Amino acid sequence: MASISVIGTGNMGSAIAGIAAKGGASVQVVARDITKAKQLAEQVGGTAGSFGEALSGDVVVLALPYPALADVIATYGPQLDGKVVVDVTNPVDFATFDGLTVPADSSAAAELQAALPGAKVIKAFNTNFAATLATGEVGGVPTTVVIAGDDETAKGQLTEIVSAGGVAVADAGSLKRARELEALGFLQMALAVREQVPWTGGFAVRA
Repeated sequence: MASISVIGTGNMGSAIAGIAAKGGASVQVVARDITKAKQLAEQVGGTAGSFGEALSGDVVVLALPYPALADVIATYGPQLDGKVVVDVTNPVDFATFDGLTVPADSSAAAELQAALPGAKVIKAFNTNFAATLATGEVGGVPTTVVIAGDDETAKGQLTEIVSAGGVAVADAGSLKRARELEALGFLQMALAVREQVPWTGGFAVRA
């Protein structure tokens, strides 16, 4: 099984690291706050590193807000060549909460792939709230992580990690589908902000 580096120790980073560890993957937790990185690493039985230090994982999960992607690109750039890079972000305009901040014919994941041409970018986890990843269910339905990407081998590596951790995966196709996934993620967040669904709920995929 591929090893994984999770950059970020927030709710999403914690949930994803937990899934990977549960499935038996080797987990590295990376954050600017090394204390938080060490705490999460200890919880999942992994290792910790400060942001900027070398990434040990074959799969690198960017469990960060969309604006932080620029810093990841500037800091790690060439180090990500050949790695599977998982974009978790939803590029929402939080000032107005009235739309996505990327062009209508693009996505955060597409921008990331353009900036990291040597990486294998996958969109994943952005249509899941952290609580549903941690519990493994959404309103009584098993949680499903919907992914999109152009490299089939890379998607297979991520699928193996997530599936081994007890969470289902659905493949939406090429990285072009990241635009739809980001729109879905935004809609789910909008519903939660308006208290139409709880942050422990959201969209489910029933096989």
